[in-house]
Amino acid sequence: MIAPPSTTRPPEVVPVPGAKGPLQGGSRLADRTFRGLCLASGLLVLVVLGLILVSTSNEAMPAFRQEGLRFLTSSTWDPAGGHFGALAFIYGTLVVSAVALVIAVPVSIGLALFISELAPARLRTPVVYLIDLLAAIPSVVYGLWGILVFGPEIAKLYERASSAFDGIPLLGTVVHGSSQKSFMTAGIILAVMITPIVTSISREVFNTVPRDQKEAALGLGATRFEMIRGAVLPYSRTGLVGAVMLGLGRAMGETIAVALVIGSAPAIRAQLFEPGDAMAAVVANQFGEATGTHRAALIGLGVVLFLMTVIVNLVARRVTSRADRRLAGGKR
Repeated sequence: MIAPPSTTRPPEVVPVPGAKGPLQGGSRLADRTFRGLCLASGLLVLVVLGLILVSTSNEAMPAFRQEGLRFLTSSTWDPAGGHFGALAFIYGTLVVSAVALVIAVPVSIGLALFISELAPARLRTPVVYLIDLLAAIPSVVYGLWGILVFGPEIAKLYERASSAFDGIPLLGTVVHGSSQKSFMTAGIILAVMITPIVTSISREVFNTVPRDQKEAALGLGATRFEMIRGAVLPYSRTGLVGAVMLGLGRAMGETIAVALVIGSAPAIRAQLFEPGDAMAAVVANQFGEATGTHRAALIGLGVVLFLMTVIVNLVARRVTSRADRRLAGGKR
């Protein structure tokens, strides 16, 4: 039997004189205001970056005009003689940053996976606190620890390693004698400094992986390692690259700690156990007493470092976008 249609009418809504709809009047004004504030905030970041680049470039222009392309291709840094070549400092910055990433990234990703996937619940909180505590230590403390405690002990290991790897580039015999101040020491100190940053961001990225995706892999018979390799890591690729790039930016721009342990020797050397110098470190060491073209050259180092950071982030973004498109194409 079919029930007859209901004859009850819904209550009529009596319009209030002067009232406006939910998408009219004040609501639309609020939406436009919010959209404008968001757009202005995004543009403000670009404006600030542009002003930094323009102002520092203007201050560094005397050195750029005097040296020209030699500012980037020459390794001669002689303020007394009026020669300013940044190549040795660029080389040192890249070397110590690479050493820091090689050491810190595997450790950081391993720690993040341990905290998010393997550690018991009662152990996760103390480990997270310890990692956050390492991130809160000032860089000057790391530098003093490196030069007073870590450096003298690691120099003994440098002597044995350089003899064992005699004739091998980067790790071979040290020409100027083993020293606690070297590319390797600076890289290790930077690795300790960026490990908390990369670990914290990687842990947050791993926590965003859908739980159903991990349980589905385990339900299909995958081991925990296979689940991490097949479900967690591919999903987290973009976030991990961002974490590594943030750590790389910290390593390239670190000043005091590197200045204390790198050795302040503006030279391009193929041995990691020898002293060198980096862009941020030489700016910190010499800017206080620099004048004229010397001061402009130091500011020019800051401009080069700024551009290097931007280029590295753009390249990382492009690589990540290609990987995401390839992964999406494979899923289809």
